Amino acid sequence: MKKFVMTMGAVAALGVGALAQQDEKTRPLSPRGSAEAHVGVEISKTGTRTAIKGGNWIEISYGRPLKRGRPTWGGDSFGKALYAAAPVWRAGSDVPTLLKTEVPLTIGGKTLPAGGQYTMFIEFKSATDWTLIISSYGAKSTGKDPAPDTLWGSYGYTPEKDMVRASMTVTKLPVKLEQLTWAFTDMTSDGGKITLLWDDVAASVPFTVAK
Repeated sequence: MKKFVMTMGAVAALGVGALAQQDEKTRPLSPRGSAEAHVGVEISKTGTRTAIKGGNWIEISYGRPLKRGRPTWGGDSFGKALYAAAPVWRAGSDVPTLLKTEVPLTIGGKTLPAGGQYTMFIEFKSATDWTLIISSYGAKSTGKDPAPDTLWGSYGYTPEKDMVRASMTVTKLPVKLEQLTWAFTDMTSDGGKITLLWDDVAASVPFTVAK
């Protein structure tokens, strides 16, 4: 009986090791993430029940890198390491950061048409001078995707397809976030802010729902 128990223990240990190896191979180092805002909704309340009717969605989907103890922003050459030999930062990891909207959005004095899917990038000039770029480039599904007018990350980016270039308000956070996060903040019925948070920095751009 003792020999049998030891053998089962060894098998269990091997099984755990195999699962750990499998997880390391299949789990992405930068998981996918998304942020959503629901605008133009009608909210009614009857007693304790709340009903939400109609409305349109705005969504950001992106890769979520983790700090893992690394210096995120790069000191004197602020942000440039994040470019990874590309002209601008993909504002996430792996695939481009995507903005989808069911309503027209006004950002930086420009209006993005409803029903579109756009790619988002960030350009750094200094620690406090950031520019959000929203482009009509499509997104490649892999680095080898041959589809024209699409990008993998921000490699091959050129400004000719820019639809919006807007200055970002950059502030310091009281905590350090391990994982990059896009969020919709300070939302009202008319709009809000598109906000990037990572490490000890938050950077945002206001938007309004165009009439």
